Amino acid sequence: MKRKEIKSEVSGKVWKIEAAVGDAIEEDATILIMESMKMEIPISSTEAGRMLEILVKEDESVTEGQVIAVIDMDDV
Repeated sequence: MKRKEIKSEVSGKVWKIEAAVGDAIEEDATILIMESMKMEIPISSTEAGRMLEILVKEDESVTEGQVIAVIDMDDV
């Protein structure tokens, strides 16, 4: 299984989770939306695949570079 970790590009709070475990994810699809400095920042997938894990919850604080999700790239 080829796994890809998706990392947060910013520090902030998870405002809304857009994807669910088991979803087919396209490259550049929005996984979740962060709130940072009163701005909404979408975090997108860098690869296509199937969502294996979402490692954060809504309203959770996240740091820049933290792994927020894992995608199975073999299941495209």
